[in-house]
Amino acid sequence: MKYLKFIAIGFIFGIIMYKSQAVSWFRIYEMFRFESFHMYGIIGSALMLGIAFVQIIKRKNIKNIYGEEIQFTPKAKSITRYLLGGGIFGLGWALAGACPGPMYVLVGAGAWSILIVLFGAIIGTFLYGLLRRKLPH
Repeated sequence: MKYLKFIAIGFIFGIIMYKSQAVSWFRIYEMFRFESFHMYGIIGSALMLGIAFVQIIKRKNIKNIYGEEIQFTPKAKSITRYLLGGGIFGLGWALAGACPGPMYVLVGAGAWSILIVLFGAIIGTFLYGLLRRKLPH
């Protein structure tokens, strides 16, 4: 019962992703071929909302549900890590036709073949965890 609100938010998020066509391979294909603004609009609006909410949290000193201050840890700056990581992420996204969030939405929509991609993503995450200390960060 404690996690029911998170499940409900997940369902709402999935419906919004599906209805906005953010999980459509055709829309993703259009995006990577620079033929449509649709996906860039969705990603850009999510980015702008994220920036706005982080600024509100920082300026209003908003606390989490336990009354603790929300901490933002600065990331290490490195061009290599972002180019390499972003390149791998983008290549996987382009090949699979879905980024990690919408993969679960596609399973819920009945696209069972995405389970192969989801399995590969989980294995990749596990391997990253094993090799993390040996990779350039």
